[in-house]
This record gives sequence, C-alpha cells and structure tokens, in this order.
Amino acid sequence: MMDSSSFALAFSMLAALVNLGGLLVIRHYEAWGNKNSVLFAAFAAGFLIGAAILQIIPKALSMVGQMAPLLVLAGYVLMYCLGLLSAHKNSTSHMDKRAMALIPILGIALHSFSDGLSYSAAFSVDVFTGVTAVFGLVLHEFSEGIIAFVLLLRGGFSPHRAMITAFIAAAATTPLGTAISLPFISQLSGVPLGSILAVTGGALLYVGASHLVPHVEHTNRRGSAFAFFGGLSIMVLMQLFHHS
Repeated sequence: MMDSSSFALAFSMLAALVNLGGLLVIRHYEAWGNKNSVLFAAFAAGFLIGAAILQIIPKALSMVGQMAPLLVLAGYVLMYCLGLLSAHKNSTSHMDKRAMALIPILGIALHSFSDGLSYSAAFSVDVFTGVTAVFGLVLHEFSEGIIAFVLLLRGGFSPHRAMITAFIAAAATTPLGTAISLPFISQLSGVPLGSILAVTGGALLYVGASHLVPHVEHTNRRGSAFAFFGGLSIMVLMQLFHHS
C-alpha cells in the first residue's frame, strides 16, 4: 500500500503528465486547445477555492491556532509576488521579445516548483488533505502548459524550442519541487507542519481565485460557469462524504 510520500510523488508526476498533455494538444490541435483549456482552468478554480476554504485552511487552523490566518495571507502574498513575474509585457525587437518571454516563464517555473512544495506539505498531513489540495493543481497544469507554450511562441521561439522550454519550466519543476522538499517536510509535525499547510492554503486560494478565475472571466467561454461550479461541487461532496 502506498504511503503519503509515494502519493505526493505520484501526483506530482501526474501533474507533469497533464502539463505535457496540454503542450501536445496546443502543438498539434491548436484550435481545440485554445477553445477548451479554459474549461479545465474553470473546473480547477472551483475545486481549488473549495479545497482551500473547506479543508486546507481549517486543518491549518486546528494545527497552528491564531497564527494560521497570518500564514495564509503570507502564502497568498507569496504567490502574488511570483505572479508578478508571469505578467507578460510586449516588446518590439526580436531579442527583447525573447528575453521578455523568459521573464513570465521564470515566474511559471517558480510557481510550478512551489506547487511541488504544496504537494509535499499536504500529503504529509494525511492522504485526504493531500488529494483535496492537489487535485485542482493537477488539472490547472493543462492550461498552464498551453499558456507557457504560447508565451514562448510569441517571444520568437520555434515551436520545437518552445515545447521543450515550456515542459522544463512548467511541468518538470513540479515533481522536482516535491522530490527536493519531501524528505524535509515529511519529517515535520504539529505547528511546523501546520504552518506550512497554512501557507499552502493561501497559495491555493491565490491560484484559484486570483490566477485562474480572472483568466476564465476574461475568456468568457460558454460552459465555464458550469465547469467552475462542477469543480466546487465535487470538493463539497468530497468534504461531506469524508465527514459522514
């Protein structure tokens, strides 16, 4: 039977595969990928917001107490700062475009690496907390791979180079973050682990509410609201069955 560390590594590898799936779709089926990636983002947003509010943050509160809200805020602000690196700016020269494309890619790489840390922290608490935390993160990797690929293409990279660079930055960094952090985080318990979980809750809240939801609203794809509420509903049902 798999232990929590094995689950963390397995889900981080699954996230990399989902990201690769997004890259392959946008590379070979561009129209379908552009049309439907927002539905994955909407579903993931609903699930992540529900997971943060219903499971991760309450669990952190029970482990840390009054310091938990401050740590949740710290996690949110940390992801906001990483998000600033992902803000894409237009540039005129070819070399400037390539350089500017790498700035948001660096932000995506750091974001994906921090996702790997979240996998380690969540599964170190228990398997249910881990699954609720990372399921939405896995799904949002599909659209993240597409975004990374498109940014690199717009920056003047060839499709082949864009594919490889996007995979390294957006996909491979997640299991790397899990593998590096797991030996340390898995040894923690009590307040130290709860503190990391609180930061993770803030990070998940940012990814769902401030990273994915605005993208979904801007795209205005038909069916995105149903996908959002579908993700949220599944999280609510999981929570109800877990406590029944």
